[in-house]
Amino acid sequence: MYPVLRMVKDLCLASRQPQLNLLEEHRSFHICWPWDLDIWLELNNGRTMTLFDLGRTMLSWRVGLIRVLRQKRWSVTVAGSSVRFRKRIRLFERIEMRSVCVGWDDKFIYLEQSMWKANGDCANHALLRTAVTDAHGIVAPSKLLAALGATGPAPELPDWVKAWCAADHLRPWPPQRQDAQDGVASP
Repeated sequence: MYPVLRMVKDLCLASRQPQLNLLEEHRSFHICWPWDLDIWLELNNGRTMTLFDLGRTMLSWRVGLIRVLRQKRWSVTVAGSSVRFRKRIRLFERIEMRSVCVGWDDKFIYLEQSMWKANGDCANHALLRTAVTDAHGIVAPSKLLAALGATGPAPELPDWVKAWCAADHLRPWPPQRQDAQDGVASP
């Protein structure tokens, strides 16, 4: 179930925080509750992605994206992600989540998110390719930036983000499976 109460709490907090520019970081704090756990008694990987969703929503609120989405009748979607899990988050642990836009290209906006434990260890880290869409498909980031009143050139994407994009272009779509009978790939 989607954590609606958490979302309402985070929206109330975000609405009282100062507005951010597009490349500034949003930080939020969360607790790992019993309903966030998997059978190994740690933060479930699916719930991690849901919490990241909350972080992106609050970042979107603070940079003014939600206002623009409503005005233009646009929406936002995740078009790809890569996540590293490195440290377990256990019951009642308090974590700090960091969400920031690292840049964009002609089609997508790239976001970086991470969760940090109280001892300073990074528990997990995600890179997301996101897109703003309308009834006709993807809205170019340049059009979004104009609607946000943002000016200036796009920041250069970090090398690791460019490498991820390049590797993702090599990935077949639709996915192909290896047929067990004859060893031939098929859609």
